[in-house]
Amino acid sequence: MSDVYMPPRVWTNEADNGGQFSAINRPTAGAREDKELPLGEHPFQLYSLGTPNGVKVTVMFEELLEAGFSEAEYDAWQIRIFAGDQFWSGFVDLNPNSKIPALLDRSGPEAFRVFESGAILLHLAEKFDYLLPKTNPARAECLSWLMWQMGSAPFIGGGFGHFYVYAPERYEYPINRYAMETKRLFDVADRQLAKTEYLACADYTVADIAAYTWLGNLFHGAYNRCDVFLSLDEYENVARWVRAIDRRPAAIRGRLVNTQAMPERHSAADFDKVEDRSLFDPVRTRPDAL
Repeated sequence: MSDVYMPPRVWTNEADNGGQFSAINRPTAGAREDKELPLGEHPFQLYSLGTPNGVKVTVMFEELLEAGFSEAEYDAWQIRIFAGDQFWSGFVDLNPNSKIPALLDRSGPEAFRVFESGAILLHLAEKFDYLLPKTNPARAECLSWLMWQMGSAPFIGGGFGHFYVYAPERYEYPINRYAMETKRLFDVADRQLAKTEYLACADYTVADIAAYTWLGNLFHGAYNRCDVFLSLDEYENVARWVRAIDRRPAAIRGRLVNTQAMPERHSAADFDKVEDRSLFDPVRTRPDAL
């Protein structure tokens, strides 16, 4: 780094601190605009975006529907984080942390909120008794890998992704720091997947959904082809696991919801309206650039 930063005794926020998120990032919480969220007809109302954390939940819903749980029908509304929709009063009521995804569960006598992607996955898995082992030690192993992913994501997204792509300047130290941590996390997964078909056991679980959306995204070239920069092809067990989940019909559909290809999802018929049919191919291709 060319300049040595000496922190002041007391930190103050600089409004124009650079980076792609500088217009929306503030050191305070709470609503910035008094605006309610739209409501659909289904028992579950999801407010999200097609980022790795958001896709966890849409893949889970599609897995439930694929398995025949018709009562898991949902409306998925797009929250445009660069436009600040997450600071609408209606969204803050669902998630005081103003992060996607947020879920309104209206399937019972009393509607209630669930926020944080891992909490939503666990809530749905328990509600429908699906993709979560019932007894220990398998249940404990699944929950452990689910929480491993939840704790790991900030190092990949807010760490590596931020300093490699979104920061206003590129500096060697933070990029190296988080590149090393991202590769270490891939190695953790690769070593585990050398012993088991899926992360927690021989069966596909919510732990796989949670980790797949992040590791799979990087493996397929997110963050300006970081797969090349990080040599992600060397993790052969992760590659096998990613490609296996890539082919799952529910994963294919879940990856499309709340994206540019499909901003909202209100019924299975919405998938027929997606113009780029190559997005449904069972073999997921890497883009030349993102």
